[in-house]
Amino acid sequence: MDARTEIEGRKTFFIAPDLTFFSESYLEEFLARGYEAYIIKDFRFYPMPEQVRIINETCPDSIFFFFVDSDVGVDWAKFVKYFQEQTKGTALIGVLYAKGRSPEQKSALEKYYLFDLGLQCGCIELEYNREKNFSIIDKVMYANQACGRRKNVRAICDSSSKANFVYNGVVIRGTVSDISMSHFSFVPDPNYTFPEIPLYTRVDEIMISFKGFRFSVSGNLVIQRELENGRTLQVFLMLKSNGQPGLDEAVAEKVSERIYQIVTDKVKAVLLEKCKQWKLDHPSGV
Repeated sequence: MDARTEIEGRKTFFIAPDLTFFSESYLEEFLARGYEAYIIKDFRFYPMPEQVRIINETCPDSIFFFFVDSDVGVDWAKFVKYFQEQTKGTALIGVLYAKGRSPEQKSALEKYYLFDLGLQCGCIELEYNREKNFSIIDKVMYANQACGRRKNVRAICDSSSKANFVYNGVVIRGTVSDISMSHFSFVPDPNYTFPEIPLYTRVDEIMISFKGFRFSVSGNLVIQRELENGRTLQVFLMLKSNGQPGLDEAVAEKVSERIYQIVTDKVKAVLLEKCKQWKLDHPSGV
């Protein structure tokens, strides 16, 4: 799987957030809503402007929220304007700031970012209450279509992710190629001949194993197509125990944790590699 596939889809990056207002646990909850989000707060080895530039080049169509009260060695007003000009509208930008400014200061801040710069994702005041801030940011993410064109974040699985089920008395085994909170893609083992499954067939007790977690789920076969290598790809819509689309709550929580880990680990690895290359090219840090 190439890096392009691993990092596809709209992402949201929170730059230099104060974790007093913003909990890292938000990120997994956002993923359950279809938002792939990251916190960027470590600038000890790679300067913030360079990290932001690398992120923008690597993850086009991203959303950036800058916490403009953080001291990271930049003039935020100038940097946000510069970044906006450099990206030429390809990146969606918003700013976050802490509650506590005077009405005059708040008005001046909002005038600059909302009216002078015209930031698309707003100028958002955060409360001294994490739960309230989660709700505030969740609404902003929804309003700015942080999920992009997809409804669910999809994790690309490795060859260790497996599935098996019984159809017409035959045990069908194979590999899970990707999984989201609603669907999974399955490639039957090419070393065996299995009975053909008609589209929209419901299959019960599908055993799925990925990232150290094994669970059973029912599914409807919604897509079936031949791959270039002659193998068959089957996409199943997962069903709750009541027959509705999705996963039961207990299973959904564990699946979400693993999807978050798979997706974010891959993206972080790609970005870290590019930061390291920048460091090699700029040993003085300039």
